[in-house]
Amino acid sequence: MPTPQSLPPGTDRAALVRVVEPVVHAHGAELVDLELKPDRGGWVLRVYVEKAGAAVNNLSTRDAAIDLELCADVSRDLSTALDVVDLIPHAYSLEVSSPGIERPLRDERDFVRFAGQKAKLKLHEAIGGQRVLVGKLEGAAAGKVRLSESGRTHDVPLALIERARLVFELSPQPKKNGSGSRERRHKKH
Repeated sequence: MPTPQSLPPGTDRAALVRVVEPVVHAHGAELVDLELKPDRGGWVLRVYVEKAGAAVNNLSTRDAAIDLELCADVSRDLSTALDVVDLIPHAYSLEVSSPGIERPLRDERDFVRFAGQKAKLKLHEAIGGQRVLVGKLEGAAAGKVRLSESGRTHDVPLALIERARLVFELSPQPKKNGSGSRERRHKKH
């Protein structure tokens, strides 16, 4: 579940999750993350959701994505539920969205699900002199995440990971006839 850093001190994370999860599930989705952060002079509660069963079925970020209509429906019902319980002591805006292609990774299950993809890990303590590791996920087991970068493999304890997310890489587009320029053909009349 989401890390404590994504909410300000004094906010009851467990109580907030207990309100958010049933509303999200009622709409055929599952909670990925939530965060309450200052943004442009106010506070924003961001709730990230994906299709129900996405984690269990190891869906890609593309296949797990939800549509705008679902976001609007969850937002409408969640807004009402949050107003009733009044867990957030100040004014805020609510945003409900898909976590996107640079999705946060929260638990061992996420690291297994997205094995083979590029990820960025920010650590509480340095490993090999580095607090930020970027590389290919090799999976996770026994409370450790395996990440390979630049020919080295790191077994990172989950407890050392402050934040982690997938990293989107734009695939190179194939060049036409090897030179990158288009071949022009003219018809003879």
